[in-house]
Amino acid sequence: MKWKKPMAAIGALALLAAGACGGSDDGSDTDSERDLDIEGAGLAQDPNVEPPAAEIEGAQSGGTVTVLSALGLNTMHPSEAYYTNTGSILTNLVTRTLTQYRYNPEIEGMELVPDLATDLGRPNEDFTEWTFTLRDGVRYEDGTEVQPEDFVTATEMSFDRTQFPDGAEYSNEYFLNGYDEKGNPLYEGRYTDPNGSCECVEVNGNDITFKMARPFPSMNYWATFPAMSPIPADKSQDPDQYALHPLSTGPYMFDEYEPETSLTLVKNPEWDPNTDPARHQYVDQWNMEFLEDSSALDQVIIEDQGDAQTTLTYDNLLLPDYQKAKQEAPDRIVEGQDPCQFYVYPDTRKITDPKVREAMAWAYPYEDAWLAGGEIVGVTRSPETQIIPRGVDGRVEPPYDVYGNGGRETDPERARQLLEEAGKVGMPLRFLYASDDPPSVDVKDVLVRAWREAGFDPKPVATTVAEFSTLRADPNTPIDYRTGGWCLDWPAWDSWLPPLFQTDQYANYSFFSNKQVDQRIREIQNLPPEEATEAASELEQDIMEQYKPVIPVGKGGVAMMHGSRINGMEVDSVYGLPTWRDIWISQ
Repeated sequence: MKWKKPMAAIGALALLAAGACGGSDDGSDTDSERDLDIEGAGLAQDPNVEPPAAEIEGAQSGGTVTVLSALGLNTMHPSEAYYTNTGSILTNLVTRTLTQYRYNPEIEGMELVPDLATDLGRPNEDFTEWTFTLRDGVRYEDGTEVQPEDFVTATEMSFDRTQFPDGAEYSNEYFLNGYDEKGNPLYEGRYTDPNGSCECVEVNGNDITFKMARPFPSMNYWATFPAMSPIPADKSQDPDQYALHPLSTGPYMFDEYEPETSLTLVKNPEWDPNTDPARHQYVDQWNMEFLEDSSALDQVIIEDQGDAQTTLTYDNLLLPDYQKAKQEAPDRIVEGQDPCQFYVYPDTRKITDPKVREAMAWAYPYEDAWLAGGEIVGVTRSPETQIIPRGVDGRVEPPYDVYGNGGRETDPERARQLLEEAGKVGMPLRFLYASDDPPSVDVKDVLVRAWREAGFDPKPVATTVAEFSTLRADPNTPIDYRTGGWCLDWPAWDSWLPPLFQTDQYANYSFFSNKQVDQRIREIQNLPPEEATEAASELEQDIMEQYKPVIPVGKGGVAMMHGSRINGMEVDSVYGLPTWRDIWISQ
């Protein structure tokens, strides 16, 4: 899943420019060895949960919640909503799906439960077909009933990489008539190929059967995504218009929406709790404001005056604000696990020698980079040396450490030695930073010193907050490495290795391309689940040991905050955001 949750509010842009020099011993590390395993991130399942959702003890109805965030809200078309914030807001409050996650206080984590389907799906023996039965009586906000055929429409939209270039590619990867063995599209989606069909969804009464080109044991997780929510064909002919107001099947619907900057949600009168096993509708209205100043919004919530009492942020607190909040309002800080890991992505087309990429790993100033970005070491950022996170099926155990630095040690002298062996001392390193974001500028200055000390020739490239993500994704942007995060789609290997390492995949910011690796991924995708997990673990370590295409620079955590009248806000560890559906306001 694409990362768009600022790990330290506007300090996220500092992370994107990511860097600092040397180690740190300023006492700000709250608990550098804290375990941030991704546990409770949907590994638990309960197929027998029935509607309605159990009432939360003491919960009251009414009131308006204000949500403040430093970064923008990208497209809200369900077929393309693939950032942590867009996916979380849609699936929890607006668009229902065949399956869903709920927070279970007994396990203090998320579990997969039915939603529009009556169970968690019924696969055939080799996981090449999945059948779900649609509940009766589910309606859109306009009063029309959800039809099984609406899932055919949505599925065929989810194939369309031309209309929805930022959407997830799992339908293309796994469904019948998606990508062929060479990665070429057979069916290109409902808008790009209006006369075609994937022929991968079959409807029989209320039964909806999805047909796969290869085994897809994670289908019941893919079924939770907005891209797999029902969409009526006759009301979605103009995708740009539908993106401005997707029809709600959940407890809330769009009222006012300004792309990137604001969203107001009001109650959906057609939502029936007797069809929904996990959502509540306690709050009257949600007012969400984006592109806010991070320091200012932290202070508003900490001070807790007036409307701030019913305000929350899903941005992580900046370090100074976290320290202040710990003193003044510790009970209003919500800490927990985040589904994201972070990497430096050397452009392997330009930095072709793995030894140079290893030098970058030793030059990178891990803890100071986190601190410069506003991270709370041990809370919102901790060391990592592997690709697949802890607690995810397919993680290599015992852990490996290709670079041998524990995911936190910086050694510029060792980096320089590696550069000398490669004959690359003085090699230029061009990287993006946001000139209109002060933390990004500060980190850029520190990063220049760090790279220079290690023997590189750093060349920062100025851009803006608004253009940063676009330029980073553009393979023709004249830079030598990129930075960013990748977040859990579901707790298994196939939501990590293919997006990060297959040729031309959407999270492959290293532009790593290796025919043998592509072939091995395809072969593993066709194995039985138990064999696939073991083979994927071996492949991950092989990729890192042989090619070193990325540098792990930490795993995420959550430190959000809310006003004093907000209740029911826990951490949804699938998204690293609030448990929206359980929030209520003290009246």
